[in-house]
Amino acid sequence: MSKLLIVGTVAFDAIETPFGKTDKILGGAATYIGLSASHFNVDSAVVSIVGEDFPDKYLNLLENSNINIKGIEVVKGGKTFFWSGRYHNDLNTRDTLDTQLNVLADFNPVVPESYKDAEYVMLGNLHPLVQLSVLEQVENPKLVVLDTMNFWMDNTLEDLMKVIEKVDVITINDEEARQLSGEHSLVKAARKIEEMGPKYVVIKKGEHGALLFQEDQIFFAPALPLEEVFDPTGAGDTFAGGFIGYLARTGDISFENMKSAIIYGSNLASFCVEKFGTERMQELTESQINERLDEFKKLTQYETQLN
Repeated sequence: MSKLLIVGTVAFDAIETPFGKTDKILGGAATYIGLSASHFNVDSAVVSIVGEDFPDKYLNLLENSNINIKGIEVVKGGKTFFWSGRYHNDLNTRDTLDTQLNVLADFNPVVPESYKDAEYVMLGNLHPLVQLSVLEQVENPKLVVLDTMNFWMDNTLEDLMKVIEKVDVITINDEEARQLSGEHSLVKAARKIEEMGPKYVVIKKGEHGALLFQEDQIFFAPALPLEEVFDPTGAGDTFAGGFIGYLARTGDISFENMKSAIIYGSNLASFCVEKFGTERMQELTESQINERLDEFKKLTQYETQLN
């Protein structure tokens, strides 16, 4: 069984959308990635940090999802990272209402000894120096996937470029791809980002799907049109978890197999948005995943009739 190391936040979120609002609920990039990847029967571990205020029931939830939590540091007397945001009516734009770094401000990740040989590493959205520290601790991973965002491009670009240089796959959204590359065309943007180091570039377009690039090869996966979207929080991380979870399960990191990984990532992300926070991911069954995979196939398969 392949080992998957996930690095990212385990946190509290408070979310407001046109459909309602929540108090503090379970959130964080590593949480979404871990819950998504847990559907692929891989040996996964999360490296993160929480405060003493983080409930045992949430740690138990991760453990019960077959996620190793030895790498989650609990700081006595500390408070867990907290984010609060409000989504606009289109659910594509949001305002951050509050960010409290708390224990995350002094996070020095420690990779558990038994996961230093992990073949697959998922670097969730964190400070680039934290991501670099993790890369220095792992031995010889088969595949490293990086997720980042415009905040780090704006504030720590030099450190971010050092991380980008060392990874195999980068996943960012279309706006961030344009910012990082200075190119408006996403095809040109992907080529430019490849020159920075990654072999593969995944550009997420939210409700409009995702693009996979490698040199002159391009693959597009649509997002499944959904009747109801309640909360987009964590959808990108859920996508990343499905993507790397599938690759770790199959052990094949070719472009052809990454196409399937993109579909699996999109499939899992389509569930995440149906309820607030991680609620939908906690109750997701394998039969539901497989049923929706069939819907994805119907969405994209067609035959030409012209003679």
